[in-house]
Amino acid sequence: MPNQTWQPPPVLLTVDLVILTLRSSALHVLVIERGIEPYKGHWALPGGFIADADEDIVDAARRELREEADLDAASLHLEQLGTYGRPGRDPRGRIVSVAHLAIAPGLPEPEPGTDASAASWCPVEEFTSGRRALAFDHRQILDEGLERARTKIEHTSLATAFCDETFTITELQRVYEAVWGFELDPRNFYRKVQAVPGFLTPLGPDRRATRGRPARLFRAGPEHLLRPPMMRPFPPTRIETE
Repeated sequence: MPNQTWQPPPVLLTVDLVILTLRSSALHVLVIERGIEPYKGHWALPGGFIADADEDIVDAARRELREEADLDAASLHLEQLGTYGRPGRDPRGRIVSVAHLAIAPGLPEPEPGTDASAASWCPVEEFTSGRRALAFDHRQILDEGLERARTKIEHTSLATAFCDETFTITELQRVYEAVWGFELDPRNFYRKVQAVPGFLTPLGPDRRATRGRPARLFRAGPEHLLRPPMMRPFPPTRIETE
């Protein structure tokens, strides 16, 4: 028999956004400076409450991206990252957030709006190193968004979207290094890339390298899913690099 005295607890719903891009060969995340309490003046991921009971969650995510950073989500593929509802994560009450992720090239400069005092692209390393902090539990959300993005370029050809129409394997390697967060051995990377059928299409040695032979040019191949995947090597430890 159901408990006749039970009442649903008051729970509010928000959306948060992890938007990633490459700028100057470094992975950046979109952040806003909060203009209201709680955490006024702190950096946070863009997001906010759903507008009303009729607003779809993904529509709320697109709206918040437009309102807080003046970015058009229509050009982005937003995918649901996870749900975050730990009690105490927000001092305003029991608030559950549905986080979304997008990673795309060529995103414009953001403009702050609504309750954001500022909006900017910030190097991910600023937060992962601990030099800057994020409000609420947004560091956890960012970390899980980064892991999802790193896995995506293991299993899909997404990394080629951050290159020009034609590119060298060295330029593609820089994309993987920026997203994965560590340097790769060029010979091993070249061997892995060449072992994935349909990942790249060779065009010929049309670009002169600084020294030596011309660098061979490629373009993105026909395959979106990589088989075998470009699995991350274990990064060297500090002891190994000293």
